[in-house]
Amino acid sequence: MRVSKTKIKDCYIIEYDKYFDERGHFSVPFNVDDFNNQTGLDFQIVQENESFSKRNTIRGLHFQKPPFEQSKLVRCIHGKVTDVIVDIRKTSDTYGEVVTVELDEHDVKSVFVPKGCAHGFSTQSSAVFQYKVDNQYNKESECGIIYNDPDLKIEWNVDHNPKISKKDLLLPFLKDLDIY
Repeated sequence: MRVSKTKIKDCYIIEYDKYFDERGHFSVPFNVDDFNNQTGLDFQIVQENESFSKRNTIRGLHFQKPPFEQSKLVRCIHGKVTDVIVDIRKTSDTYGEVVTVELDEHDVKSVFVPKGCAHGFSTQSSAVFQYKVDNQYNKESECGIIYNDPDLKIEWNVDHNPKISKKDLLLPFLKDLDIY
């Protein structure tokens, strides 16, 4: 497993190997000891989530407010997505920074999204997206940022009129959040 830094503090891209033979392939997409040793973090998975999204969908930008904030390890296991991470920690040197990563079923990479970052993705095809988290979900703590916040200038790589939930269309701008 190879772990690479991004421009957001504690946000990493994880690349792994696939081993092929006449039967197909085998891989180890994540090893918690290797990851924690390489990053100095203490990521412990408590829940795994999976979503299916139709082509031209935007999900996010989501996060959970303290004390239920979550770090996430995400990857696309079917289809193709544009993954988006936004640092919302006002005390962070990378506050307001955006990282986008293209992920697809053929990739040998995942993205680690640290606590204090909003996360979302868009689909360039039908997609199954998987994420492992280090804290339980709490409905009262869910929050987010509107996907088209003009200060973030996110390129979602979708057609006009993407599929977005009614709830996500009501999310605030980053500048209007007072959480961290």
